[in-house]
Amino acid sequence: MAQAFSQGGRRTEMLLAAGFLLAVLALLAPLRILSLGLAGGAGTVVVCAAFLWWRGRAATQVEVVQSTAITDFIQNDATPGFIASSDGAILSANPAAKARFEVGENSTLAAVLNATFADPGGLLFRLQTRAASSGAAQEDVMTRSGHMRLSVHEAPGAGFIWRIEQIAARSGPKTGQDGIALPMVMVGRSGAILFMNDPARALVGGRVKALDRLFTQLPFTPGQACEITTADGPQQRLVAEVDAGAGRRALYFLPVAETAAETQGWQAFHDLPVPLIKVAPDGKVQSFNRMAAQLIGVCLTEDAHLSDLMEGLGRSITDWLTDTLADRMVQKSEFLRLTRADKEVFVQVVLNPITENGERALIAVMHDATELKSLEAKFVQSQKMQAIGQLAGGVAHDFNNLLTAISGHCDLLLLRHDQGDSDYADLVQINQNANRAAALVGQLLAFSRKQTLRPEKLDLRDTLADLTHLLNRLVGEKITLTLSHDPVLQPIRADKRQFEQVLMNLVVNARDAMPGGGEIRIVTECATLEDPLTRDRVTVPAGEYVTVQVGDDGTGIAPDKLEKVFEPFFTTKRTGEGTGLGLSTAYGIIKQTGGYIFADSIVGTGTTFTLYFPVMEVSKPAATKPAAPEIRPLGKHEDGVILLVEDEAPVRAFASRALRLRGYTVLEADSAEAALKTLEDLSLNIDVFVTDVVMPGMDGPSWVREALKARPEVRVVFVSGYAEDSFGEKQTRIPNSVFLPKPFSLNELTETVHRQLH
Repeated sequence: MAQAFSQGGRRTEMLLAAGFLLAVLALLAPLRILSLGLAGGAGTVVVCAAFLWWRGRAATQVEVVQSTAITDFIQNDATPGFIASSDGAILSANPAAKARFEVGENSTLAAVLNATFADPGGLLFRLQTRAASSGAAQEDVMTRSGHMRLSVHEAPGAGFIWRIEQIAARSGPKTGQDGIALPMVMVGRSGAILFMNDPARALVGGRVKALDRLFTQLPFTPGQACEITTADGPQQRLVAEVDAGAGRRALYFLPVAETAAETQGWQAFHDLPVPLIKVAPDGKVQSFNRMAAQLIGVCLTEDAHLSDLMEGLGRSITDWLTDTLADRMVQKSEFLRLTRADKEVFVQVVLNPITENGERALIAVMHDATELKSLEAKFVQSQKMQAIGQLAGGVAHDFNNLLTAISGHCDLLLLRHDQGDSDYADLVQINQNANRAAALVGQLLAFSRKQTLRPEKLDLRDTLADLTHLLNRLVGEKITLTLSHDPVLQPIRADKRQFEQVLMNLVVNARDAMPGGGEIRIVTECATLEDPLTRDRVTVPAGEYVTVQVGDDGTGIAPDKLEKVFEPFFTTKRTGEGTGLGLSTAYGIIKQTGGYIFADSIVGTGTTFTLYFPVMEVSKPAATKPAAPEIRPLGKHEDGVILLVEDEAPVRAFASRALRLRGYTVLEADSAEAALKTLEDLSLNIDVFVTDVVMPGMDGPSWVREALKARPEVRVVFVSGYAEDSFGEKQTRIPNSVFLPKPFSLNELTETVHRQLH
């Protein structure tokens, strides 16, 4: 401001000097016309100088008033403040700044802040540049002294106003007990004080570790005034006890009113941050606090019965209250459902008997357990699905053994009958129905994710093209089946037969949802997930996927039933129209393949099932020299010794007869231990081990590894009613071994053994 004023004064002085010079020249001019012109110019210059002097004086007065107001304003600011020129010279500093920093005469702002900030010059230049363009700027900087906030405002005619503010450090997160204003202590099973919040420490005068150091007389009675030791001597405090779980108790100390103590009583609990209800022995509500009213709703009123507020105990509320008063309760807490109609709320209720003025009552301490019950329901559902899966796998294993014996002996009978025999048709029916039973067992294994998959590289366009004819026959004439493919569809890795089973199940369900006809749409697309996709309690990792959508225009599925559609034996069809295994089978196949399946449905609009399959990574094969084929003699069926190990007698009987019919020499054993006993005779020359995987005692892979130590050249055929994946890792460590799933036919068994031999 002073600089601007001095510049204006110099301009005025220069104009006056110019006017004086013109006046002198006018007096010395020889011609009158020239003299008059110079005199007129001198007068004009003098008038301009006078105008500039007046305007500068007025502006100076305004700037002085503004500068004085700004200076007076920051003088009363508790935060250090400076007024500085554009070149950083300090024009003024308030008392807070002088007390905080060393401010000398002719100091610059950068020099004053040099001890506080690492690079004050650069910081001040950056902020001042921003303030010059926008009017103000601010920046938070961490320094050795803590968190500092530096702000600047442009003051036209007064330079720049700077404020340096110390930001208090944020305190760490407090526990729920610390946030409560009431004094509280946490007591363990043994009576030791585990925790005291700040108000409790301030009340007592420090940290105490036992109740006898806190109460002047033990035992104390919850709900009544008790004498406690405080920093100011013994005081009467109303003690509230709340169960904290795991044998712990939370004790709250409330002040006792000096007057009208009898009438106040329970009202002291109104602001306690725990839902509490005082209940009479007959179940009527006598009083409640604010948190209880928020939890239960408008139906909570005095004289309302507890049975009208909550339900789900399994017996009458009155009996529950009576047993609690009589101290016959083994389980202290109960989970109940509130009867409020606007939303579903579960509460955990703990009853504590009290005696007030000689009359018995109960304090109901409540905790919102809605989220807990929701998690419990999800956990129970998960456990149920796991248990059903284990049951399905076990049942499928036993059924596979039975079906192996049935279909195997049927094959033996068919060998002795030709098509002209009267019994041939009956045997064919037995064989076909055994195969149908095997397919049903395969569905159980698919749901339990224990079936044997044969994954291969699939192009979904070719797969769906081959399947279209069969699907059109399934949907009938009333329904139109449309397919739409992504132009650039990448391959996936899946079992073709099982994938076709999934598509047929989904298409059949879509057909049944449209009895009056409609359209079924199958759409394949390539999808790239940049971020993981989370829905239906499942997270799909980021990556590249091929999606298959099967949509219909049917009746849709209600929201409460949509989350159950993948459960086994759950069906919305009428009795006899469905087994409830279609979608559960599809779910198991997709999950075992490594994919994901989701269902979306709107009642009255239709349903869409979306399948996600990871894109198969196709790597270029390395250029290697073709290995020279191993030359093995082509033997006949009749040149091998087989050690057959099977604990199921019917399966063992069929397998041994089938192998002997092909000319093999068969040695039988009903257990792994018996097989190892047989192999102790080193004179026996065994060519192939045919063994069950799951047996009582030592399992198949274990005894085979033991036997191969002495006979490393023997080849192995594993048979099992479970999936190959259930022991695939063990099998991979056994050389020259193959897997044959049950149920197997006579030809499948003999051809597998033949391939192992030759």
